[in-house]
Amino acid sequence: MSLERTNVIDALGIDEGTGRVLLVMRHEGAWEGSAGQLYLLQEKLNAYLSFALDGEMAEAYPDFAGRAIGVRIESGSAPDARTLHLLTHVRQQIEFQDITLDVRVLEAGEEGPGHGCGGGCHCH
Repeated sequence: MSLERTNVIDALGIDEGTGRVLLVMRHEGAWEGSAGQLYLLQEKLNAYLSFALDGEMAEAYPDFAGRAIGVRIESGSAPDARTLHLLTHVRQQIEFQDITLDVRVLEAGEEGPGHGCGGGCHCH
């Protein structure tokens, strides 16, 4: 994922374990916690949440309407302290709308839902 592409959903599907619609954001490279990177991350998160909450997702994917929502950030490295602080704040705010946010650090060579998602995925 390039944070500069804030208007692109990297992957979208159903989390088999929870039944939530899962919007997946992929981050490649290091988390540096710079003001610029945090701004782009916030813009991308806003785009994901807007897509889910403003009816665009339900219109494009009617089977997803009425389902709980989750946002997952997949990355090859753990976020730095400043990024974690932002994500904690975002998580607290979106929990009021029953939206989850988690970060998954992928092992070397591991592919997450954004690659070869399998059944129920609508990212391709």
